[in-house]
Amino acid sequence: MEEFIARGFAATRLDDIAKRAGVAKGTIYLHFKDKESMFEELVRIVIVPVVERLTALPPPTGSVRDLIEVFAGNFLKEVIGTRRGDLVRLIVAEGPRFPAVADFYYREVVSRGIAAMRALIELGIARGEIREKDLGRYPQILVAPAMIAVIWQSLFARHAPLDAQDMLRVHLDLIFGERRTT
Repeated sequence: MEEFIARGFAATRLDDIAKRAGVAKGTIYLHFKDKESMFEELVRIVIVPVVERLTALPPPTGSVRDLIEVFAGNFLKEVIGTRRGDLVRLIVAEGPRFPAVADFYYREVVSRGIAAMRALIELGIARGEIREKDLGRYPQILVAPAMIAVIWQSLFARHAPLDAQDMLRVHLDLIFGERRTT
């Protein structure tokens, strides 16, 4: 992971990974057919379990907004400002040049997150918590602050720190209406 994050997907060489791991390059080929398969396994180990935990939400006994806040809070804790966030940023940056990597990431990570968000949106619409019925067609809107936070953290945080939690609150206020405090 450190080599990919430091050098990017394109510039990372299996020789450098082997050297960092203290093994011969041939040892890597006993486990991986190429750099792409190694990167895919890295995503499976580092990110997929987080997505599985995040999308395994408890039964919807509370409000949909509460469930989304739990999801987003866990995402912020597990991804933003961690090496996982650096890995996501790497995929965003290099995915267009390596469509097979982007396709893999979509299948293993993005599609699962989108499906979970779509299910929550549909539940929110059915319960009358979400008025905008077309939001179900665009679950990306719901997760947009998380992606913005990943990108912002890696590019601009040193210039203008972002309170991702507060940004999420404002975003959810736009979707659900302001949260009433008693």
